[in-house]
Amino acid sequence: MKKLSIVILIASVIISCKKLDIEKGTPKCIENKIKDFNKSSNCNNAKVDEYIFLGNTVYTFDPGNCGTDMTIEVISSDCNSLGYLVGISGNTKINGAEFSTATFIKTAWKK
Repeated sequence: MKKLSIVILIASVIISCKKLDIEKGTPKCIENKIKDFNKSSNCNNAKVDEYIFLGNTVYTFDPGNCGTDMTIEVISSDCNSLGYLVGISGNTKINGAEFSTATFIKTAWKK
């Protein structure tokens, strides 16, 4: 019984210390935001995508589709919030430009 308890304890420590699968090359401040986002997002399909928008690298923090009127935050590579897409207002612009002109690079993280 004692051995079983030790095995269960070790397994729970390993599971609780699961490292997030964040793409290499992601800025450290974005990695930190992803860690916080992972804790606060309730949807199983939450993700963070990398784009080139207006000549700059930006990241979209998409909470997934388990709720209605949820917004997607757009953050610069130096972790400044640039604005929010969709949501109840249906916003499609960031800094006055249509975000549809952004070029998708890769998914930096997904839940």
